[in-house]
Amino acid sequence: MRILLPTLSMLSLLAWPATGFGLADGPVRTLRVLAWPGYADAEVVKSFEQRHAVHVDLTLVATDEALWERINGNQGGDFDVFAVNTAELQRYIDRRLVQPIDAAAIPNTQRQLPRFRKVEAIAGLTRGGKVYGVPYTYAEMGLIYDRSQFAQPPDSIAALWDPRLRGRILAYDGGGHSFSLAAMILGKASPFRMAEADWPQAVARLIALRRNVLGFYAQPDEAARLFRKHRVALLFANYGTQQVKALKAAGADIGYVIPKEGALAWLDCWVVTQGTKDLALAYAWIDHLLGEQASGLLVARQGLANTIAEPSGSGAADRLLWLEPMENPGRRDKLWARIMSGDSAARVLGP
Repeated sequence: MRILLPTLSMLSLLAWPATGFGLADGPVRTLRVLAWPGYADAEVVKSFEQRHAVHVDLTLVATDEALWERINGNQGGDFDVFAVNTAELQRYIDRRLVQPIDAAAIPNTQRQLPRFRKVEAIAGLTRGGKVYGVPYTYAEMGLIYDRSQFAQPPDSIAALWDPRLRGRILAYDGGGHSFSLAAMILGKASPFRMAEADWPQAVARLIALRRNVLGFYAQPDEAARLFRKHRVALLFANYGTQQVKALKAAGADIGYVIPKEGALAWLDCWVVTQGTKDLALAYAWIDHLLGEQASGLLVARQGLANTIAEPSGSGAADRLLWLEPMENPGRRDKLWARIMSGDSAARVLGP
């Protein structure tokens, strides 16, 4: 989905930081942003445009695969700044699609919680002593369930394969996370690094999942709509508490649990492309998103955590499996596409 937000001023940005006053009738600078649903509310975009007298061209994505295609498609030349999780960030660094970030040029990083300022302690944020991302939001992927359809809350991801729930389950449409779920249910040592012998088992599990669910979703609002319309019993919450908030706001009587196997958890960061046309403006955007307005709306409206205030914890930190680089993201995506098309295991695993 592509959203083109209106230009609110014809003044040009002189420098970062700026106050919104520039030369009359000068060209309007445009910042090209690629983000996830809820990461850049209209008010946040509007206040940025007004403050800096610029135009924001905002594009939304719903999967890691779509994000990769957008950035990799033109060597990062179509966008200036985008949001990506720390595990996925590695392949962007490998392809030299992103550039190191000068945190000193983003003053609001000093407002972040201490654990997010210690970038060297966050796996995937640095390489070769250089910082490539600024932490923005995070969540775990738990299970949302309809209280009226469960005598006891589900306690395992095995519930996604429960034949008694066939046709009443929603799962996420993404190869990376789906294979990680399969590895978890199979009891593999790591959900992010599968051995060659693990692939047939994982494919069999995911074909079984495809046959057991009502369907797969990409965006949180899509999941909420399907959940209410089809009286779904169980939802794998790829967007975590963001989906919990949306469903409760819609009046759904739901519960949210972290399964005994643990829950995949992501930390999304803002990064700058190698092909950015305005580095100063990209830094200004990141700084703006770390401000009170954007960080506050992230919690109040989206139900997500921000990096400047402690969240009301779920009490399951010891069961979170923070995303790590996968053994072969491309292979996961290719096999997942075949699974989704209805292919047999032999065809999925074929050349």
